[in-house]
Formats: sequence, C-alpha cells, structure tokens
Amino acid sequence: MHRETVFIGFGSNVGDRVDFCDRAVTLLSLLPHSQVVGVSLLYESEPVNDHAQPGDGWFLNGVVQLETDITPKGLLAILREIERSLGRDEENRSGPRTIDLDILFYGQRIINEPDLVVPHPRMHQRRFVLMPLSELDPLFLHPSLQRTSSQLLAEVEKQPEVRLLFPQPSTRYGSRQACSQPPGS
Repeated sequence: MHRETVFIGFGSNVGDRVDFCDRAVTLLSLLPHSQVVGVSLLYESEPVNDHAQPGDGWFLNGVVQLETDITPKGLLAILREIERSLGRDEENRSGPRTIDLDILFYGQRIINEPDLVVPHPRMHQRRFVLMPLSELDPLFLHPSLQRTSSQLLAEVEKQPEVRLLFPQPSTRYGSRQACSQPPGS
C-alpha cells in the first residue's frame, strides 16, 4: 500500500489549549507507517455555533500534514482514541472540547460513509481550517469542489473571527510548539 497525503485539523477550547494541541500533534507524530511532514502555526478562533454548542471559550486550531498508509477508517479510530486519551467528552461531542481531531483530506479520495465523510463536509466554510491548511499547502486541490485551499480561503466569509496566535509557543515541528520539557532536563 502506498502512502497518502492526509490533512488533519485539530482544535481545543478547554483547559491548557496549547498543551492539548501539542500533545495531539506529538501523538500523531508517533503513528506507525506514518510521518508528520508539516504542522501549521496556531490560530485562535471564536467558537462556531452552527450544529454544536462548543461553549464560549475561543479555540486554538491548526492542521497537521501526514504521510500515511493507515486506512481512512483505521485513522479515524486512532483519532478518536487520541481524543479519548486527552479527555474528550464522548457523551457531548458537540460541546466544549479538550481536543478535536478531524480528517480534512485523505489524498484525493472522496469517502461518504455513515461514520466518515472526507473531505470534511464543512471545511470549505471555516476560516479556522482554511488558514492553517493554506499555510501548509496553498495549492492542494479539494477533490469534489475542484478549488485549491487558497482559493477556498479567499472565498470564505470573514466571520467568525480567526487570528494568528501571537506570540507562537516555542517550536519542535518547525513552525510548531514543542512538548513541555520535564523540570531539570
């Protein structure tokens, strides 16, 4: 099986948001048969109350670019396990969250199954996804909309507010923060 380019969106609006995002990226970097090849900067965004009730806390969001041969369903199961391990409330998935992980793209595949829809069905309406995605690969082509990530970003509404987190935490992944070092290391 050959490796596919996969983009995973991540976000947190509960507790130490930077730590939850950092730990999620770290766990993704440890996946077998996979390699993290890019991690966006962090963006802060107002919560979106479309079909969910995420609470009032602003989100930290970013995108990970992964090369993997893990199947889409297998990857979804791993993402759900990472969310659980980082304290995601399974009973209230649409509420405030320690971490949210979404498969945005899995190569150029179009998947429409009851528990997995790829490309992510609302990503083209969300600046907090399109800004970090465009940072990583502005020319990545959405397989069903036939628009690049930068074209989608140029077309999306400006609300809710999304802003680059400043200053960015220290980096391990190039433009990303590192895991916290234990005292004395």
